[in-house]
Amino acid sequence: MDTVTGSEHENSVVVVGGAGAVGYLLVDLLRGDGVPVTSVDVQASHGATSPVMVGNIIDPDERLASVLATAATVILAVPESVALAADLSALRPDVLLVETLSVKSGFAHHLDEIDRRGTTVGINPMFAPSLGMSGRPVAAVVHRTGPSADAFLDRVARWGGRVVFLDAARHDRLAAATQALTHASVLAFGLALAELDLPFGDIDAVAPPPHATMLAVLARITGGEPEVYWDVQAGNPHAAEARAALQRATQTLNETVDSGSEDRFAQLLTAAESALGGSGDHYRAVCAEMFGIVRGSSGNR
Repeated sequence: MDTVTGSEHENSVVVVGGAGAVGYLLVDLLRGDGVPVTSVDVQASHGATSPVMVGNIIDPDERLASVLATAATVILAVPESVALAADLSALRPDVLLVETLSVKSGFAHHLDEIDRRGTTVGINPMFAPSLGMSGRPVAAVVHRTGPSADAFLDRVARWGGRVVFLDAARHDRLAAATQALTHASVLAFGLALAELDLPFGDIDAVAPPPHATMLAVLARITGGEPEVYWDVQAGNPHAAEARAALQRATQTLNETVDSGSEDRFAQLLTAAESALGGSGDHYRAVCAEMFGIVRGSSGNR
């Protein structure tokens, strides 16, 4: 654990969940800026490049409470169930509280319930932390305004994050479309592929770029932490609506094909393209670039 003394208190940061993917990313970026950081997690992290203080934010012991009481910023890089149950009684009145949840409305209501008035901001890195922050979108919800929130988000921008300001409700609706719907589509693809029960070696040998891309995304999701994807699906109040839309879209596709009408199928493609908001040419170029990468690096023989 980094030692924080004297004047360092005025800018010290505690990252709760510092051994997790998002927490580790933030710890690394903050330390790169020379900020004194204490990384806290419920258990020691094997293989970590820097020390982790063992502590439970739901039931902090005297040592953790002392660290929290001196911090200028406390970051909750934890699942929603932990964030909502966190014991924040030791925090200074002027501390900046940062949450990194994939769903924001529940925590926003929680702040009202506990009558927290201190500066509080939520961020949601809209990418896998292992990819790094530079050039990637970071959704930001300012729950309670204050100069320290502005300074923290300015720091995120200096790290290369593309900060997108939203309120909690809009964040969750967008996350349902961009995360819950996407993950559900990929998981459904994987389940359907498993049901077809074809030898993977044969699939790998003939997979065209779109399929190889889907396989790559499926591998990334299934190789991740289940609790992250569970929070996206179960915690977002709009996720069920997104999954229902996916189910209806699949039914529409079935009905269109069963109709035997190629004209109706062409209309379906036009309706689907409308989701691109007039950016079809741009994303076709993006796709061509992606497929060039897939062609050069896929497992196809």
